[in-house]
Amino acid sequence: MTNITLSMEKSVYSRMRKHSEIKWSEFVRKAIKQRLDELDSLKKSNNYESVFTMLASEDVLKKEWDNEADERWNDV
Repeated sequence: MTNITLSMEKSVYSRMRKHSEIKWSEFVRKAIKQRLDELDSLKKSNNYESVFTMLASEDVLKKEWDNEADERWNDV
């Protein structure tokens, strides 16, 4: 098995330590495997490029739309 190193905020790590009953390494392994299985499944579909384009666009749009200048319009 290969090891990886993960960086996270101190506050998140502190919260994780409060739940020592959870095997966090196993949790992360399963989450990564699940996402890879989803991507593999998606890759087999006919509209693979369309879905990836949509997901990429969603991330780009979220970055563009979630900003401080736009927040002032929430109260108008």
